[in-house]
Amino acid sequence: MNRRETVERHNPHYAKLNKNAPLSVGNGKFCFTADFTGLQTFYDEYCEGQDAFPLCTMSEWGWHSYPAAGGQQELRLTPFDTYGRTVYYAADDAGQEELFKKIRVNAHKFHLGKIGFEFSGGNLSMNECKPVSQLLSLWKGILYSEFSINGETVKTQTFVHPQEDALYVRAASSLLKNGNLRITVNFPYGSHKKCAADFTAHDSHKTFVSRHETGKRQNIFIKRELDETIYEVTVDGTGFHAASREKPHIINFIPDEQSIEFCVRFKPVYVPALSRIGLGDYKETDNQTDLFDDAKEKCAAFWENYWLSGGFMDFSGSTDKRAFELERRIILSLYLTAIQGRGALPPAETGLGCNSWYGKFHLEMHFWHHAHFALWGRTDELRNSLEYYKKILPAAKETASSQGYSGARWPKMCDPSGANTPSSIAVLLIWQQPHPVMFAELLWRACKCEEQKTGGDQSKEFSSGKLGRILRDYREIVVETAEFMKSFLHWDGSRYVLGPPYIPAQERHDPEKVLNAAFELEYFRWGLRRADEWLLRLGEPCRYGEIAENISLPPASGGLYTAHENCPDTFSKLPFYTDHPSMLAMYGVLDSEKTDREIMSATLDKTLSVWDKSTFYGWDFPMMAMTACRLGRHKDAMDLLLMDSPKNTWLENGHNRQTGDSALPLYLPGNGGLLLAAAMIAAGFGGKEGPLFPDGFTAETEGIIAYI
Repeated sequence: MNRRETVERHNPHYAKLNKNAPLSVGNGKFCFTADFTGLQTFYDEYCEGQDAFPLCTMSEWGWHSYPAAGGQQELRLTPFDTYGRTVYYAADDAGQEELFKKIRVNAHKFHLGKIGFEFSGGNLSMNECKPVSQLLSLWKGILYSEFSINGETVKTQTFVHPQEDALYVRAASSLLKNGNLRITVNFPYGSHKKCAADFTAHDSHKTFVSRHETGKRQNIFIKRELDETIYEVTVDGTGFHAASREKPHIINFIPDEQSIEFCVRFKPVYVPALSRIGLGDYKETDNQTDLFDDAKEKCAAFWENYWLSGGFMDFSGSTDKRAFELERRIILSLYLTAIQGRGALPPAETGLGCNSWYGKFHLEMHFWHHAHFALWGRTDELRNSLEYYKKILPAAKETASSQGYSGARWPKMCDPSGANTPSSIAVLLIWQQPHPVMFAELLWRACKCEEQKTGGDQSKEFSSGKLGRILRDYREIVVETAEFMKSFLHWDGSRYVLGPPYIPAQERHDPEKVLNAAFELEYFRWGLRRADEWLLRLGEPCRYGEIAENISLPPASGGLYTAHENCPDTFSKLPFYTDHPSMLAMYGVLDSEKTDREIMSATLDKTLSVWDKSTFYGWDFPMMAMTACRLGRHKDAMDLLLMDSPKNTWLENGHNRQTGDSALPLYLPGNGGLLLAAAMIAAGFGGKEGPLFPDGFTAETEGIIAYI
């Protein structure tokens, strides 16, 4: 298989302005999104409009909090009855609106610094510039841009160092040599808004600059203070000299030559939002900066290795015209998930592209972000996901204990500390609870496949070697998760029931009425059974089998699965046939042993008949495709994966825009979900071998394993 040829036929290549789909470079922990100049010259223009896609410079460590915001302990909690016992949640802002809001927006991700061109006499106008060509080389991880200013050509190369939070730029133009054109770095104050930057609050942050020359090389050291968050910026390059200007927080690179090159490197010093999990204090690191060509070579080598490793698909033998578009979405999703979410922290729904919900993690989305890594041969990324749960385990156990439950209750919406964000919805969701068990199981299965291929440890007990280490490493996470699920279930005298109160994945239901939501019910059953299997592999006795067996059956009415037991009007009354049709996930995401296939097939048909499809979100399409795949409806699976729907819009840059939702110009759960569903269709699931593509789709695949 010629992987390079497949990748390169999907390089985004713009010959005109494409303001709603800017291109990004990154390394999974640090990301830079550029306009058609290869920098962020027209930041303001890209931030305008309903579909604005901000141009941000972001790192996974880039967290900021407004001062004097107040703490969780000051909130008045709302009581909910749980079978005669009162449990309190931070779910109501009435009478405490200001405090509630301040806690919600802290901590938030922030824009590290805007880098762009300007004229010596002031800002460039977009009317003076014409895009000529912009090509993102996916194989090399380099953005090549060409544009003209009043007829004069400017060319740039932009890329990110594979191991460092460092942006490299080479720019060439006659306008540089005569000093008419220069580069500016503008540092903003942090903001919780989508753009993650406030360029007007000059007095709220501090910038300290020192510089020196070594021969022709410029070395600039910048210290940044945003309230308690402190970071450093170093600039190294040739062909220019640096100057501060009268406006605060702005550094100019004034060219001396027709071609200049520079590196802007960002390093955290102290980030309070990370201190609770032991990542807040950063040790001094090597200040040596790679030269441009050396870094470029490292970048190209990293991306070549990335594309040549892990799973891959090539649809060039297909006759269905949609196969090319599916391949494009897959290749670009492999790129975007690599640059947006391969670090030590879970990604936000918009990753490192911009702020969605203040840049906080939505851990129920963590499955859609990272589950695909196991199937595509990228187990290191999946291990990173599990390591985060280790770090927030004390906070999760504290949350469970404070509510009278055992084990660990994982947050829904949080910053790195793992503290749940107050919300009328977030604090009441529970479908994120089994996720760590799912991740652990997927990691173990993927590593077991690797062992089988290499002839490694195949002991029946799996207690030694790499598999044994995985079992021991994540035993506590698995068990503490199962302990919470066990204690959250309620025995009503004849069966275990789930809720109330909670809100299911379909966020359209009164938490005090929700009983036995289908997906959550089966996910808890599945999680408890997997926890027992985990213990058995370690030679320990089972704990949860009897509970799992006696959990209520998924609710059904009139031959259809319903959203939950108290919602017989799932398909007939608003708002119940909007948002996520999550009852389908119990036989798509899961291999629910209690699913009746005929009822599930009828439920899928009914959903497609009556649901308000404009309210589907990006992960609903792969989720429904997975359900159709398990049902043997392979043509329907592909039709669902590629459905023409507002929130299944795929931009030229590969991002899944949630059309109609201005907060989500990009939506990484859609990219991750696509990769998961495509892998399931290609390699199969459980005992069903792939490929399971319908007629017209022929895929050559490598390195992809079956789903559960």
